[in-house]
Amino acid sequence: MLHVEDLVAGYGSITALRGVSLTVEPKELVSVVGANGAGKSTLLRAISGLVRPTRGHVRFDGADVTGAPMHRIVQRGLVQVPEGRQLFPSLTVEENLLLGGFARAAWKGRGVLAPEMEHAYALFPRLAERRRQAAGTLSGGEQQMLAIGRALMARPRMLILDEPSLGLAPLVVEELFAVIRRLRDDGMPSLLVEQNARAAAAFSERVYVLRQGTVVAVGRGSDMLRDRSLFDAYLGGRREAEPQTRAMERP
Repeated sequence: MLHVEDLVAGYGSITALRGVSLTVEPKELVSVVGANGAGKSTLLRAISGLVRPTRGHVRFDGADVTGAPMHRIVQRGLVQVPEGRQLFPSLTVEENLLLGGFARAAWKGRGVLAPEMEHAYALFPRLAERRRQAAGTLSGGEQQMLAIGRALMARPRMLILDEPSLGLAPLVVEELFAVIRRLRDDGMPSLLVEQNARAAAAFSERVYVLRQGTVVAVGRGSDMLRDRSLFDAYLGGRREAEPQTRAMERP
């Protein structure tokens, strides 16, 4: 469904990605992990159209969307839940959700969003309880639920999630990951960027490890969890002379 090939991207003279390739197939949940500065968020921005790659290709459902405007990519069904949630704090929960489906409602009327609104409230009952409450008054976990619910209002065919567990309590993270797994089980493929590498590996079909803008390892999540040397070397702070790309068994 999503195929990233030899992607190079950055900011001005700074190259953040150096030939990154990855694949997310239908009904897969794939994670990208790595330390701060590894290039994880830049990768998602390049896929979503926020950063224009200088080399490589991004293909979604057979179409080349490399460097396409973000709204065009969203219209194709590839929707990102941004790091930091980026909600409208003075608007209510329901108003934030409605903004997620703005493009669809503009063409067909607000009523077309009713099934997606019902779905968001079913996934996150706390949002239904707080639908008239300002988003800025929610807890961090509830705000992350709202950010995911808002993305679902666009009726995505695939979700991209940037650090959904950042700053949240373990019990809330477990609840969010359960919803992400449920979406995957219902047929929604997802690409997840996470600094919590072990949590991401625990339920991902495949994990890519980024270091300094390069994929240094890829393998099944269960294999990654067992490979303590990998986590120690690339995520635990121990440094090696040169990063060595390591291909583990593919699912």
